[in-house]
This record gives sequence, structure tokens and C-alpha cells, in this order.
Amino acid sequence: MAASLVRLCRPRRALLPLSSLILPLSTQPQPTSRASPPSSTSRGLPHFLSFLAAAAAAAAGGATVALCDPGADHRVGGKDSTELVVEGEHRRVPQEFIDELASFLGENLTVDYDERSFHGTPQNSFHKAANVPDVVVFPSTQDEVQKIVMACNKYKIPIVPYGGATSIEGHTLAPHGGVCIDMTLMKKIKSLNVEDMDVVVEPGVGWIELNEYLKPYGLFFPLDPGPGATIGGMCATRCSGSLAVRYGTMRDNVINLQAVLPNGDVIKTGSRARKSAAGYDLARLIIGSEGTLGVITEVTLRLQKLPSHSVVAMCNFKTIKDAADVAIATMLFGIQVSRVELLDEVQIRAINMANGKNLPEVPTLMFEFIGTEAYALEQTLLVQKIASEHRGSDFVFVEEPEAKTELWKIRKEALWAGFAMEPDHEAMITDVCVPLSRLAECISTSKQLLDASPLTCLVIAHAGDGNFHTIILFDPSKEDQRKEAERLNHFMVHTALSMEGTCTGEHGVGTGKMKYLEKELGIESLRTMKRIKAALDPNNIMNPGKLIPPHVCI
Repeated sequence: MAASLVRLCRPRRALLPLSSLILPLSTQPQPTSRASPPSSTSRGLPHFLSFLAAAAAAAAGGATVALCDPGADHRVGGKDSTELVVEGEHRRVPQEFIDELASFLGENLTVDYDERSFHGTPQNSFHKAANVPDVVVFPSTQDEVQKIVMACNKYKIPIVPYGGATSIEGHTLAPHGGVCIDMTLMKKIKSLNVEDMDVVVEPGVGWIELNEYLKPYGLFFPLDPGPGATIGGMCATRCSGSLAVRYGTMRDNVINLQAVLPNGDVIKTGSRARKSAAGYDLARLIIGSEGTLGVITEVTLRLQKLPSHSVVAMCNFKTIKDAADVAIATMLFGIQVSRVELLDEVQIRAINMANGKNLPEVPTLMFEFIGTEAYALEQTLLVQKIASEHRGSDFVFVEEPEAKTELWKIRKEALWAGFAMEPDHEAMITDVCVPLSRLAECISTSKQLLDASPLTCLVIAHAGDGNFHTIILFDPSKEDQRKEAERLNHFMVHTALSMEGTCTGEHGVGTGKMKYLEKELGIESLRTMKRIKAALDPNNIMNPGKLIPPHVCI
């Protein structure tokens, strides 16, 4: 049993003598707090011999030795992983645990298989897990969330927080079973502070519904991910959208939040003040943690004034590099665009097929300019001049509300239009982001590979901040197509990383991007993340198997 704790970690360039791999007793890596303290017998000769055997194997393979968490699933998410189905360690949920939940949740709890399967199967992702949640609960208050988490911690039952189900990297999979906490009943807008331009909401509020509520007050929340996304999930994945080029991402638009930690403590990360230097920035720790550190129960959001006027423009280009170069030049010129979106010729073809349009099937840029009528028009004409200098053509712009809605509909329905090309296929969606100066090179390099692939691949970019997506359509029943999709994704991620970019600009890590984190961040950063996770969640109940790669040892 002790031998199972030994894992081989970072490779060395040269073989090391066995003696150099054996640490003094005082510095030997210790089991994490998740494991029970080993007995004196298990710490004796068998453990020492198994450690020596692993050390010898490491010396032969040129690697060092470290102790890792017992029971970790190293098959999915680790470096070079190509597994599709996420395996897990499923334990039977005791009836007394379900009874305890039912005592305060009543009918807001279900063990119905269809409901559990629905919550354990991502709606917009090809990722799958071997198991589904054992129980789905629907809390309506922070107090109920706290009781659920405390019960789960008491029985050591895994928790998977669940929002709008729009994430695409396997965030809501339940590979270990456990409890799915569906936050959709917590959808109150608790307070609106018009003069302070902020709003306090529960996590189940959708961003579209929130903006409908804010519109009469002349305010809006400026993040626009996929339809159906909720504020809690948007915080958990640190999302953004097409407006991030002007207003920033989720981390820039949350003033403070409340969350229930794995031990049941409720933390408040700040006040409603627009800035603060008081203590650690816990809000930014929770934002992007993907449910691995706690359950978000309340969020205070920064709002913006609705623009008095806007102009939407569109322009065609001969090559995707020309289009990307115009996006870069626009930002360098200092033009305050609110959106810069790039669509390649395959995406435009999909839009034509899905919506019966007759757009030129060439790389296309879409812009939005906001401000006074005179300012917006001035910025539009400046970009028109920049586009003409980069072989742009057919530059058009509209100011009427209906016409603007119709143009942006092209971009908002891009994903669904893609499925019109291959109705029975699934989509692997990349999410790389690079420094703006490298965007044209990254997209051009990726397009060469995509165009040569037998799969249908569509490119969409938030070109103003260097973030682009490729929708790779493949038949999940054909292993060769899945491997080809994985190859394309792998190439684009490593191309972005080679340009000092990231494997995920806005979709998050989940299970799908874990294998790239060591190359992007380094093993020391990942160990630090794992230590934070172990300190706050020693029983590893919060969304286990996500975000932190399973091969990381502490």
C-alpha cells in the first residue's frame, strides 16, 4: 500500500546516484492531510524498501521521487493525457447522509437517475465521466448551502457546484459521484445601488436576465459569455466575452463576493468600496477557482452606464492575417472600441448555410464603437482608414438599432451555425490567448494546419485582446476523428504557449486543459495551488479532479 504513494516526477537530464534520491528523514515528503496518518508498522521496513525500489526506478529513468495523494486518478488530465472519459473513485453515499439533506431541503433534493444523468453530462461539451452525481440538490438560501457543505464534509462526500451548464471543459462532471449543488433557485437580485453603479446578486442570476432588469435604470453588466451563463459560474470560470477588450474580464468586474468554504465557514471577501488595500485579495482567489475552493453564494458586481450611441461596422479581408493585423493596428492607434470580433471564411460559410444569408465567404472583422454620436462616428471612420491600408474591402457600418442587432446576431449565433455544417458532430472548442502583437502569427500558423485537416474547423476571435477560438467539428463515434481533433487542439495550445500565451483565455481549465498547465505555469506554481487547495479543503470534497493536474505532488 505504501508503494502506491510513490510517483515519479520531473525528469532530470542526467542519471543520479541512488544516494542522492534518498532524503534525510527530517526532509522526507509527508503524506497530505487527506490521508490518515500511517501506522508505525506501515512506516517501517516495507515502506522503506518500496521507497528504495521506486527511487532505483527513478534513477534508471532519470527522474526524482515525490509522494503524492493516495487514490489520485493519474490517467486523465495529466501531462500528455489523451483519455476522453474521466474515471473516478466512486463510493456509496450512505442513506443517513441523504436523510440529513432531506431534513432541511425537503423536495429540493432528487436521486432520480435521469436528473442525475442530466446534471452529470455537460450540455455543450464532449467531455464525459464514468460516473454521475448520486444526489442533486437545489438550495434556495446561503444557509442551506452551508448545511449541505457541512454535511458533505462530515461524510467526505464530493461536491460539484452547478450553474447555467454552459461551461465546455468538463467543469460540472462528477467523476467521483457525490452531490451536485444546482444553484438555479438562488436567483435574487438583492440590492441595486444606482448611484454607486453596483448590484448585489445571488449566483443563479443569469447575465442576460440581469441586464434586462438593469436596462430601465440606464445601467448594464458588461460581460457577455454564452447565453444561459449565470453569475456564479461566470465567477467560477473567470469568464469574459466580446466586451472584455473594453471592460475587462470577470475578475475586473467583481467588487466582492461571499462563499461557503469546504468546512462550512462563510467568507466575505470585501466591502462595496470601489477599491481596498485591506488584506489578501480573496475575491480574486475564488474567481477562477472553478468550485475547487468553495461555493459562491453572493456577488457584488460593478456596473456601467448604457452607451448613449453605438455604431456597428463590418469589413472583409483577403487573408486572416490581414484581418488580425487590422485588429492589432486599431488597438495600437488607441481607438476605444468596445468589440473587435474576427470570423474566418469557414465560419462565414456556416452562417450563410444556417441563416440563408449571402455574405462574402472571406475573413471578416466586426467592430462596435460607443460614445456620443460624433465620437462613435469619428472612431468608425478612423478604423475604416486603417482597414483600407490593410487591403480591407466592403467596409459597412450601421447605427439603427434593428440593423445593429441583425449584424451582431451573426456573431452571437456562430457556434450554432457551425453545427449546421455537421449536424451529427460534436465540437472541440479551443480557447488560446496570446499577447496582441502575436495574434496574427498565431492565427495564421494555426490556420495552415486547420485548413489541411479533413475535419471542419471554424475560427472566431476576440481579436482586440488576443483571444481566439477554433470550433473543431468531429464525429465522436469515430476514434480517428477524435484523435485528429485532439491533435489540432494540442498544436494550437503549444503554439500559443510558445508565444508566451495561455491555453485558456476565458473558458477555464476543468478537466480538459489540466494537462497544459505545467508547461504554462511551471510545477512550482501548481504545487502552490495544490497546497492552497489542501489547506482549505483537506478532505478534497470541492469539485475534486478539476483544475489542478493529478500528477502534481506536494
